[in-house]
Formats: sequence, C-alpha cells, structure tokens
Amino acid sequence: MDGVSAPQAVDAPILDNKHVKKSYARWAPVYDLVFALVLRPGRKAAAAAGERPGGRVLDVGVGTGLELPMFDRRTKLVGIDLSEPMLRRAQRRVGAKALRNVEGLAAMDATRLAFPDGHFDAVVAPYVLTVVPEPEASLNELARVVKPGGEIILVNHVGAGTGPMAWLESWLSTCSAELGWRPEFPWSILGDWIDANPHVRLLERRRLAPFGLFTLARIERLPT
Repeated sequence: MDGVSAPQAVDAPILDNKHVKKSYARWAPVYDLVFALVLRPGRKAAAAAGERPGGRVLDVGVGTGLELPMFDRRTKLVGIDLSEPMLRRAQRRVGAKALRNVEGLAAMDATRLAFPDGHFDAVVAPYVLTVVPEPEASLNELARVVKPGGEIILVNHVGAGTGPMAWLESWLSTCSAELGWRPEFPWSILGDWIDANPHVRLLERRRLAPFGLFTLARIERLPT
C-alpha cells in the first residue's frame, strides 16, 4: 500500500471535551500500566528540552504526572489537565516522590488557560495535540502564556499520510471518541499554525523512539 493515500474516515466521531473527560476517567486507573513504557522516551525528551533551572515551566496535559520526576528539581513546575481522576494520581505521585518543585496541579482546559501573558519560561505538552478538540486554539494559548524567547515543546504522533500505517490510523479514527485521542494527526496542522504566526518559529523537529512513532517539536516564541 506504500504510496497510496489513506481513505477518508467515514462518519468519524467528533472529539470534544466531554469525550476526552469520559475516556480518561476510564484510562486513569490503568494509564501508567498501559502507556508508561512506550511513551517514556517522548516524556524524557520533552522534560530534557523543557527544563529551566530557576525558571517556571507549564506542563500541559500532565495526566498522572509521569514526566514530573524527569525534570531538574530546580525547575518550578505547574501541571494542568482536563481530567480530575488523572490529576488525583499526579498529586499522589508528587507526594510519593517529594516533588517540592511542583508548585501546583489544576484542572484546566488547554484552550482557556487561567494564566497571564508571558508567565512561563517554557511550556511542555507531550501527547496533547492529538487529544484536544481544537489544536490551533490550544497552540494559541500556549504561545500566549510563554515568555518571549521561551519555548513550546511538543511530542505527538504525526500521521503517516500513506502506507499501511495510514490505513490503520484511518480505521482507528472511527474510534477516536472512545480512545480519547485522534489517531490521524497530519503535521500540516502544526506546520500551518507556525507559518500563520509570525511571532513563533520552529527550532527543531525530530522523530523519537520507539520506531519513530512520535515527533518532538520545539517552537520559540519570538521576542517582540
């Protein structure tokens, strides 16, 4: 099937916050068991790129807090997530690991962040853009709350576009509401947003383990 474009998903369910909350309430008890190992390389890469010793970092979609212990303890962290069951597990991890650099965890919609402009030295959002219903609106908010000269660090699966993987993604997209994420996610969503916003620029784009399934992108908020 190489070189053949994936078919358009028919009647794919619309992913919205209601579906995301419901899905991650189900995932919360088993999330670490199912996803910790396979997503660990991306979380480590995001933490390494995003840590700012002496600075403050926003962790968007913090989930159960798997990446929080991966940051330099001199980096002040604030974590947000839409799912309160996931946040409760993150709070337990903060206590168990004595993560005193975590200043707070809060339930919050990534399209309406309750922070002032330019509040953070960096924003990390691993495995988030495929979850949020409005990725462009979320990117606008991430760019708003990061300081000029700061960075947005993203890790996501980027759709294959062609070949067997693209067919699998297309089939899975019909289950997106139940899964709680969007299996098909073209790079153009992010690339077009960068091109349309003169106050940001792409610093780095690279594939990550396992098997290059995920992509790290570092985006700078340009000084005005």
